[in-house]
Amino acid sequence: MICKARVSVIVGSNKDLDKAKRAVDILKDYGIEVDLKVLSAHRNPDELEKYIKENDSKIDIYIAMAGLSAALPGFIASRTEKPVIGVPLAVGPLSGLDSLLSIVQMPKGVPVATVGIDIVENSAYLALRILKLAGRCS
Repeated sequence: MICKARVSVIVGSNKDLDKAKRAVDILKDYGIEVDLKVLSAHRNPDELEKYIKENDSKIDIYIAMAGLSAALPGFIASRTEKPVIGVPLAVGPLSGLDSLLSIVQMPKGVPVATVGIDIVENSAYLALRILKLAGRCS
């Protein structure tokens, strides 16, 4: 399967880049163009908002990886109509359970698809399935 698409993979911290690269590698194996960004909904919300505004028309799917309060996926989903896949990361005293609950409990109208804690590969595979349904992969 080869896909003609662009996926944005966003992490909230440089510490999460190694995990993100596992998803990026899968996406690139299918010919998907990937934007890998470190942008935090808490530490640099203005930069994140600017990135979304300037790139949303070129992005097919967002993958947002975050730990603790995990505001990143919801922040993105509230500013786009594109699919957002949230990946809760196993950090902090609850080992990612707080992240999981934060990501799946979005308010109505702000949908975020969520994969398991630290299972970043599934975010890439879910993106591939969405792209295939959209006719972007053959």
